[in-house]
Amino acid sequence: MGRASTQRRADGSDDAAPPANTVAMAVGALRHVLPSVKTHLRERRAQAHRIPSIDLRTQALASIETKAFHCMGGGMYALLAGDRREEAIRFIVAYQTISDYLDNLCDRSVSLDPEDFRLLHTSMLHALTPGAGPDCYYRLREEQDDAGYLSGLVATCQDVLGSLPDYEVIAPYLHELAGHYCALQVYKHIRPEERLPVMQAWFAELEDSLPPMTWYEFSACAGSTLGIFALVSYACGQGCDATLARSIKEAHFPWVQGLHILLDYLIDQDEDREGGDLNFCAHYPDRGKMQARLTHFYREANAGVLGLPYPSFHRFINQGLLAIYGSDGKVREQEQVASTVRRLILAGGARTWFFYGGCRLYRGLAPEGLLGGS
Repeated sequence: MGRASTQRRADGSDDAAPPANTVAMAVGALRHVLPSVKTHLRERRAQAHRIPSIDLRTQALASIETKAFHCMGGGMYALLAGDRREEAIRFIVAYQTISDYLDNLCDRSVSLDPEDFRLLHTSMLHALTPGAGPDCYYRLREEQDDAGYLSGLVATCQDVLGSLPDYEVIAPYLHELAGHYCALQVYKHIRPEERLPVMQAWFAELEDSLPPMTWYEFSACAGSTLGIFALVSYACGQGCDATLARSIKEAHFPWVQGLHILLDYLIDQDEDREGGDLNFCAHYPDRGKMQARLTHFYREANAGVLGLPYPSFHRFINQGLLAIYGSDGKVREQEQVASTVRRLILAGGARTWFFYGGCRLYRGLAPEGLLGGS
């Protein structure tokens, strides 16, 4: 099993270990993760500017400008990667950029063709398979010339994974999680009248293998990339054997990933209602039930990570999810959502309040956007 080299500080602690307390977590984010993520995103933005197709260029740039915080949040997992932190960030930014770009393309698609959506998302499976592809991922749509933008993102992911001694160990779980993700992206973008029956049938096929939950909660669990980022970061750092790889997957799917995406939909309710878009939180029978289930997901997410190396780090991540989404400006514009968020942050405890305050401060200090200047 591959191991990252480590250095010892004067106090005997492990320099490659992830943050073990709140202050160290904040320092790790501000000193290591956010600057590196922003550097990679600026490079991707420069590449997106060179896309010849106006439509593809518009969606590539929009996905970076409006969803940069996805890469920043995901980049926190790179703190698990020891002295290969930069490689983990390189993978995370590239993979999340694919995800956000394709989500924009599907959201703005006129045809609502599931085969087009499926082909586009083949790139996310190829990105997890060194040596696979490239394919003409756009061949079912008119706009196709991206000057190699999407295939370049795929190649970056493949390059990182190809350097991991334990890639073959984590590969089945990477593909399992990505398979769920890609299926969801196809189903949620098809014709509105077809979405619910298709997604409910998909859930029915897998329900026996899941803890008790609804079809819309399962769909939320499928819609996150966090389990993939955790697997790759562990493999970059301390390495993975088969037992650990399975434990990482099971800790993140369903609970951590479900918490992640349910929070995302929680704060987007007004926006989705106005746009007529699918929102999983809107399917709860009432606000009390939604509150109870989100709290349940948070508690199960914390319980699920206890068996992993560095469980405190993973609890920080779960608390950080509450803080990141809770500090979004959209929350303050929705009274009922704000009430739910306050209860969730209260459930998260003092550290969650600390992270929440930090997120509010960071957003306030970066009014020009998370990327800053060009």
